[in-house]
Amino acid sequence: MAVFVALGAFLMTLAGGWTAQRVTDRRHLVLGLAGGLMLGVVGLDLLPEALKAAGGEVFGVPAALLLFVAGFLLAHLVERLLAARQASHGGEESSGRVPEVGLTAAAAMVGHSAMDGVAIGAAFQVGGGMGAAVALAVVAHDFADGFNTYTITSLYGNARRKALTMLFADAVAPVVGAASTAFVTIPEGLLGGYLGLFGGVLLYLAAAEILPEAHHEHPARSTLLCTIAGVLFIWLVVGLAG
Repeated sequence: MAVFVALGAFLMTLAGGWTAQRVTDRRHLVLGLAGGLMLGVVGLDLLPEALKAAGGEVFGVPAALLLFVAGFLLAHLVERLLAARQASHGGEESSGRVPEVGLTAAAAMVGHSAMDGVAIGAAFQVGGGMGAAVALAVVAHDFADGFNTYTITSLYGNARRKALTMLFADAVAPVVGAASTAFVTIPEGLLGGYLGLFGGVLLYLAAAEILPEAHHEHPARSTLLCTIAGVLFIWLVVGLAG
């Protein structure tokens, strides 16, 4: 049952990526929406779940928040190291962006989607009602995952073929994750730490890359409205799932 439901996540992820590539003539709106979706996922979905799962403190600060900050800094460090590496080899940066950063970020999205599949499988092991609630949340926000995966990969100058490859990997990941729960159980604390770290990475991409690019050439009110719409969409999904 979990794998069957994960196939719905597969289709929603592909639908999100398809939407992102079909509206390239409104790139600033796409990036504004992607930034809002990522901000909503981090603040309204990932962080609350991370704090709930990894509730321990380290020197007075929740471990999930420490990992959240670490994820933000890690994303910044990786981007700067890759940019410096490319510059040292005589490569030119495109608006300060390195293709490998986009691929790394997309790979993180794939990993997150696999964890979504694990969440579906684990929830169905608890009970049908719990499985249905988790499945609703995952399937709904996988549209945003597919949208963001394609957008991030393309934003950093990767070819369309690579963007589509990462999109397909992101779509397959929930199915693989759901199937894996028949053999592996992930400790709740470890899962919470992962969510915190991944949330920091996503926030960096949204705040330092996606949103500034969205408003760089088209600082229009419509772009801001798309960002707000992205946050509201995630809020709606979290509310319905709750």
